[in-house]
Amino acid sequence: MRLKRRLQVTAATMVILPILLLTIAFLVIGGIMNKGKTGSIASDNRRFGRMAEGIFARISHDMEDDPDILSDTVYLDKVNEELGRAGAYLLVRRGDDLIYSGKEAYMIDPPDTLPEYTELSDTSKSIVYSKDSESGSVRWYNFRFPGGDAGTIFIILSIQSLISPSFLGYMCIAILVIMMVTSFLLTGWIREGIFRPIDELSKGMQKITEGNFDFRLNDNHEKGEIGEMYRSYEDMRLRLKESAEEKLEHEHQNKELIRNISHDLKTPITTIRGYAEGLMEGVAATPEKQHKYLMTIYNKANDMNNLINELTLYSSIDNNRIPYNFHRINVCDYFGDCVEELGMDMEGRGIKLNYSNLTSPDTLVVADPEQMKRVINNIVSNSVKYMDRTDGKGEIDIRILDEVDSIRVEIEDNGRGIPQRDLGNIFERFYRADSSRNSKHSGSGIGLSIVKKIIEDHGGYIWATSHEGEGTTMHFVLRKYVEKMEDYNE
Repeated sequence: MRLKRRLQVTAATMVILPILLLTIAFLVIGGIMNKGKTGSIASDNRRFGRMAEGIFARISHDMEDDPDILSDTVYLDKVNEELGRAGAYLLVRRGDDLIYSGKEAYMIDPPDTLPEYTELSDTSKSIVYSKDSESGSVRWYNFRFPGGDAGTIFIILSIQSLISPSFLGYMCIAILVIMMVTSFLLTGWIREGIFRPIDELSKGMQKITEGNFDFRLNDNHEKGEIGEMYRSYEDMRLRLKESAEEKLEHEHQNKELIRNISHDLKTPITTIRGYAEGLMEGVAATPEKQHKYLMTIYNKANDMNNLINELTLYSSIDNNRIPYNFHRINVCDYFGDCVEELGMDMEGRGIKLNYSNLTSPDTLVVADPEQMKRVINNIVSNSVKYMDRTDGKGEIDIRILDEVDSIRVEIEDNGRGIPQRDLGNIFERFYRADSSRNSKHSGSGIGLSIVKKIIEDHGGYIWATSHEGEGTTMHFVLRKYVEKMEDYNE
């Protein structure tokens, strides 16, 4: 429930619930005190009736002894004083004139709502009387004065006196209980609906402050603003947890990178220093041997340069700042040139390079020539690195296939292959299927992750297939460039 609706319900409940409970308390307490009689709400009303009938009977008896007794103010004052102790007072009417009033104000402004004189007098009847701000219960007795004038005696009991003090006491207790019950119910409802969720949210935030991202809030039953806060907390928790895990993974990768670099730089440096010392000490006495030593130093220096270039590119990948210079390139010409450059290197390594292009001569793609060459070189270098053939029959096949609106490049070797358990991870940074770090298979472990990044930035995708002992094939797909034809209306 939303907070606005919850506040509206709370405000309505604060009004409606006490009224409802007070009504029930009034009916129950009044019914109990009146022994189930619903005609009155207090026993004092019946006491008033008995008192009025007693007064009327006594006045009637006194009038038999002295017919003019109602003209005696002293006598009427005594009766009124007796009624006053019960919260009532006396009125005497002769004809249409009020000749005595236990309340002096009515002598000046007599009430006009009193019942008319009738020959029949039933003292058990009563009416509700109202004059200005006063209300009360009225009983009357009709008679004749000695001269034959119509007369009526009225006994009026204030409505406040009709209510039993014990009833008022019970109602006060009921009001206190109702206030406590209402307060308890509303406080519990607000606590469960607002304060408890906020306490849980505060606890969750404290857990996050302590670095615990596994504390989860249960928002299955929470709706409105509280539910939205719960879901926002959960989203934040998951993102922070993911960020923390990525940070740990990044730190682990950096440590792994440092270890790899340390090893991969140490190996060529050791080789270069050993061959350089051999030259300085005259170990290479013949020109042929000296040339061999110099070529080894040159190749190791190139390996170090390639490693540094990979690290520089890795830094660009990590910051999403790889420099691209896209052009429309002809597939046939571009890949033909790449294969020609690779051919001389493969020939020197004793590896046969095969090339086939099944696309049409005018097929174009949009690509960065320099970065695409890096893709080809990295894949081929990986194939050469893990060829592991001692029979001198190493082969690499490069095929360009036409797939309607795209081209597929396949680079296949007949090396040792990749185990199936490792095949899905080879494009991850720093992953090496061969974790032994021997000098024969040196490398940073980021070559294929760079390849994947470049292909994806070209709008393509890459995958690998392999069979152990038979070889590995790298596949990547690039979309063709299609010239947009525009029609002009002359």
